[in-house]
Amino acid sequence: MYINRFFGYFISLLILAGCAGRDTTTPSVDWFDEYEQMQPGTPSQMYGTLSDGYGTNDTSTDTHRMAVMLPLSGDSAPIGKTIRTSVEMAVLKNAPKNLTVSFYDTNENLTDTIGDVLATNPEIIVGPVFSNDAKTLRDTKPEHLPVLSFTSDAGALGNGLMTMNLMPTNGVETIVREMKSDDVKQFIILAPDTDSGRLMAGTAKNAANIYELPLVGIFYYDSGNPDSIKTAATNASMHNARTTAHTRARQVLSDVLTNERLTIVEKSNLNTQLEKLERVDTIGRIPYDAVLFLGGGDDTKSLASYLRYFDVSARDARFYGTTMWDGSDIAADLTMTGAKFATMPDINSEFSTQYEQISGNTPNRLATIGFDATNMAIGMMYSDKSTAAYLLDPSGYMGTDGLFRMQPTGASERALRIVELDGTGTPREIKSAPSNFMSPLYNIEQRHITPAASMDLQTPGIDPDDYIRLPERLASKYRSKTIGTNITVAPTVQKSEIVAILPEDDGDAIQTQNFTPIKLETVSRNYIDEYEVYEN
Repeated sequence: MYINRFFGYFISLLILAGCAGRDTTTPSVDWFDEYEQMQPGTPSQMYGTLSDGYGTNDTSTDTHRMAVMLPLSGDSAPIGKTIRTSVEMAVLKNAPKNLTVSFYDTNENLTDTIGDVLATNPEIIVGPVFSNDAKTLRDTKPEHLPVLSFTSDAGALGNGLMTMNLMPTNGVETIVREMKSDDVKQFIILAPDTDSGRLMAGTAKNAANIYELPLVGIFYYDSGNPDSIKTAATNASMHNARTTAHTRARQVLSDVLTNERLTIVEKSNLNTQLEKLERVDTIGRIPYDAVLFLGGGDDTKSLASYLRYFDVSARDARFYGTTMWDGSDIAADLTMTGAKFATMPDINSEFSTQYEQISGNTPNRLATIGFDATNMAIGMMYSDKSTAAYLLDPSGYMGTDGLFRMQPTGASERALRIVELDGTGTPREIKSAPSNFMSPLYNIEQRHITPAASMDLQTPGIDPDDYIRLPERLASKYRSKTIGTNITVAPTVQKSEIVAILPEDDGDAIQTQNFTPIKLETVSRNYIDEYEVYEN
């Protein structure tokens, strides 16, 4: 409580400090011109003294003004409170006495609030949080006035309004690149049916083209809806087609045993195949070896559970995720062991300790980003560099969440690491985040991404005949049709999965204990022309 009261007192002093103001005549800023003339080098540090952290030794007594726009009331007040605490931490730690900091509630009349902010002639604005608020501010403010917002919507950026938040495209491209390095052959996407989910799927589709990684299916589901999640997993696993093929294979074996004159050896082989089929529920391979989940941890766990239930085993497909898994309890799920995802580096331990002492809570990513945004704002105001040269330094900065930089479009780039789940609750880092921008980290700009439509599974289908062995003289008589969806190439499955075991003597053929032969014509089948069966 004492610390919180001290913060309030300190901020009040900053707001009241100094009566002298800077020249309010501010030249126009070309956010692209200076950026194109700069080259990346060693990133700057976000901590330490002003001279170390911001590259300046400004000793002027002119008053500097910073406005902070956050949701400080209503349902989103906890978000605003989290960021406000980190803003106050940064100001207390690094700000000179000739800085004034003013907080504004975006949950009140936004138009009036923006008018109040601009009337104070701030040098920079930190916030707002939400996309619609950011768009309104962008379209209202002067172009030269920089804004460090927290939205991840590329459509809200530009005109000097930037974001300190992670762009979804960064995490998606990073994990697709990792999939390529893992020698993934083909993959599918499971994504929430939302604007952001479709945008991320569009990013993954774009990245798949860049890294030459075949994408063979995109499936959407309603987040948090068990029925929708189950349906998506059913379709993605080809469960209906694989069970239909399994039933067909058993029917054929049963009919041959019932209707044909067979030798003892032939009966033995067919009964052995039936016995093996009784141990499984499906046959047929899925046409991919990796699944990219674009939703949060809870949805992913449900989807993964259904996929396993529908016979997509760990040896069939590896699991991958994005920063959407960050902070969820998916890391403690033993069934997700071996899954990989992209995430930001661990939060700076010094910051975590200080934040917990002040607020009593563990900091989340909004807290760290708010802290870095404030330090960036202070650094810009007291730097001897121009506004664009400072904020858009292509070398980037080392913040509480690692390396990042901003672009003249307003988008951010954050260096991400790759971690692997091992069921312990703490993901194991297997590839550290890049330490500089000397080589480009990303090829995809979010503003150029088109949301992806759903994509039916691209598969050669399943031919039940590939999973059984009939006497050669009967093969053409009991020929099956290929079952599956969107058959694009000829089936390539070899007839090697069912192994016939000969009896030790020439007595009666071995009979399965739990299977009664079924007449082929008594089973209803849902075939559509010679090539396809569409799953319901």
